[in-house]
Parts: sequence; structure tokens; C-alpha cells
Amino acid sequence: MGVGVSVFTITLGLILKFAISPDAMTDPVDIHVIGVILIIVGGVSFALQLLMMSRTGAQPRGPRFQQRRDERTYDGENNPPAP
Repeated sequence: MGVGVSVFTITLGLILKFAISPDAMTDPVDIHVIGVILIIVGGVSFALQLLMMSRTGAQPRGPRFQQRRDERTYDGENNPPAP
């Protein structure tokens, strides 16, 4: 799971835990327990994702430019040398 899926799972768990009253549901399944399980799964997944990103040295996506370093030597009068 990616970081976005982990955050979605945590959000869904929080909604099930705090926003839905168990009286509205007549099923034998406890919605609050499912919410807590989703919060835990999302939190563990998020922590593992961050751990894997730090171990692999993942860099932010985007254009990668190589730095070009031009080393030139100058004489005492700061005139560039002839090529």
C-alpha cells in the first residue's frame, strides 16, 4: 500500500469509529471495532511505508539535473586561459 492508501484507510477507520452511531446499524458486526482495526492497519502501513522509503533512499519524484562543475584556472590578472 502507498502512503495515500494508508491515509485513506486511517480516514475510513476514523469515520467508522467516531461518525457512525452503532444504533443506526442493526448488523451483528460492531462498526467501532472495524474502525479501530482500520486505524491500526493504516497506521502500521504508513509507518512501514516511511521505513521502506528511508531505507531505499527514495528521492522525491521530479526532474533530475546533473550539476556540471566547470573548473578553470586563472592567472594572476584574472584573465581566462586560452583554449
